[in-house]
Amino acid sequence: EKLNVCLDYVDEYARVAKLEMREYGIPVSITLAQGLLESNAGGSRLAMESNNHFGIKCRSKCRGCTCRNYADDDVYDMFRVFDKPLDSFREHSLLLNTSRYQFLHDLDQKDYRGWAHGLKKAGYATDPNYPEKLIQIIEELELYKYDR
Repeated sequence: EKLNVCLDYVDEYARVAKLEMREYGIPVSITLAQGLLESNAGGSRLAMESNNHFGIKCRSKCRGCTCRNYADDDVYDMFRVFDKPLDSFREHSLLLNTSRYQFLHDLDQKDYRGWAHGLKKAGYATDPNYPEKLIQIIEELELYKYDR
């Protein structure tokens, strides 16, 4: 059943991830895997209540945006609220095009393993197993096919 939920998520957001790759250079497999992992395939509270599929936090001086805290996070962790899921996909692309992640764009777009490890290196997630989780999702769902 979980596999079907994941496949439905991919069906729903693959087109958007492809558009983001064309415009911002982030591999489709990485965008989809991060969305699946960070949002629990669209089922997390953050995704359902805030349309935030990537765990995107508010910047220190968030202006012109809405942020929300969730009880399972640190009281100081404020997460962005988006009008629609597609807005979080765009913000994810913009985030991965900041100077912090710029070195990733030197990698081949088909090098999802390099991107996964690079995201961890750049501090996207605190989970020490983050790259392996992304790689497992990409390989199990054959998301690398979207990078071609």
